[in-house]
Amino acid sequence: MFGLAAEGFFDTLGIITITLRMSLTSTFISAVLGIIFGLALEKNIFPGKKIVIRLCRTLMGTPPVVAGLVVYLLLMRRGPFGSFGLLFTVEAMVIAQIIIITPIITALVHSSASRSAPIIRAFGITMGANPLQSWVLLVKEMRGEIYLTVVTGFSRAISEVGAVMIVGGNIQHRTRTMTTAISMLRNTGDFEQGIILGVILLIIAFILQSLSDLFKPGEIPEENF
Repeated sequence: MFGLAAEGFFDTLGIITITLRMSLTSTFISAVLGIIFGLALEKNIFPGKKIVIRLCRTLMGTPPVVAGLVVYLLLMRRGPFGSFGLLFTVEAMVIAQIIIITPIITALVHSSASRSAPIIRAFGITMGANPLQSWVLLVKEMRGEIYLTVVTGFSRAISEVGAVMIVGGNIQHRTRTMTTAISMLRNTGDFEQGIILGVILLIIAFILQSLSDLFKPGEIPEENF
């Protein structure tokens, strides 16, 4: 009996590890891409910019199963990237997550930058800042909005099930996450274990949110350029 309990504990620990690895990695990459794309989209003027903005906002609502299907077709054995052998791996799940999360972060950063960036950039110019210093000032002044955007992206990542189920396959000890495990337990009628995993997922999300709040950006001191 003790052996079964220990096995269940380590299985759950493995699921949690895979979930965090997938969620944190995809959020980090999506945050880097989304912040760069969002700020660049706000600053630069080019033909079709409004269409790009609308497309980005449209992609915010991309159904996860559609993103998962696209990644599956790309990574399947007969797909263009099938030779890499990424299908049914954590890396494949991260790729699907990036496709889902990056447009969200990009659109939110662009929206925030559209309101505040012109004023911040003008202030930097009056202080004699060069383009790089103006960009650094912009990121610092917007770090509160960026923080909330990244948290939103992480929340989306850790709760995802459809896309990661398609490209990950819900393989035990390899690609099974907390959300796919909960879905499997529901299908097998094991609602008690599903609820337990759901509560654990919420607790983990709460702990990570609380830890991130410790590093939440505060007021920015004045700096001289």
